[in-house]
Parts: sequence; C-alpha cells; structure tokens
Amino acid sequence: MSVNLEAILLQAGGGSPYVSLFMMVGMVAVMYFFLIRPQAKRAKEQKKFESGIATGEKVITTSGIHGTINRVNEDGTLQLEIGRGVFITIERSAVSMELTNAARKKAEGNTAVAATK
Repeated sequence: MSVNLEAILLQAGGGSPYVSLFMMVGMVAVMYFFLIRPQAKRAKEQKKFESGIATGEKVITTSGIHGTINRVNEDGTLQLEIGRGVFITIERSAVSMELTNAARKKAEGNTAVAATK
C-alpha cells in the first residue's frame, strides 16, 4: 500500500492553492468595486460641490442649519445668513451636498404642485 502525500494534502486542504488565491483576488476586487471606488467618487463629487459654492445660494450645513451664503471668504470659510441680520462663519466643508440637493428637490416639487393648483 503506497501513501501518496500529495493526495492526502489535497483532501485535507480542500483543493488547489490556485483556488484560494483566486478567492482572495476576488474578495479584493469586490471590496474595491463596492466599497472603495464609490466612496472615492462621492468624495470627488463633494469636493466639486464645495468648490462651486457661490454667494446667494441657499444651503444646509451638516449640522442642519439652513441659511443663505452671504460671502465666500478666501480662507476657506463662508459667511452664512441664518436669519435677518444674523450671520455665522462656517467652514466650506460643513455644507452638506446631500441635504442641500434634497432641499432643492423638495422646493422644486412644492413649486410644481403649487403651479398645477
């Protein structure tokens, strides 16, 4: 009775080492396409949104403060009017792209509903 060491290792290990290598590469690819790439895309869009902020735009901050941009400062801050004659200074990165776009869509929807009545 001859003992074939390779056959024993394949049975104990569950298969070829190429299969496990292929699985590892597959997991890394899935993580890249489902986690890393979309996050980088969102960060790029947020950066583009931040650089396009202009005076007079109505925005919402990440903390939920609604206001109108009164002045864009050169040090990366914005002067936000939150009430008549009430101004605060915030960082450019504190303006939320998602909340601002959601508020714009809601306002456009309300305008369209009011126009049909």
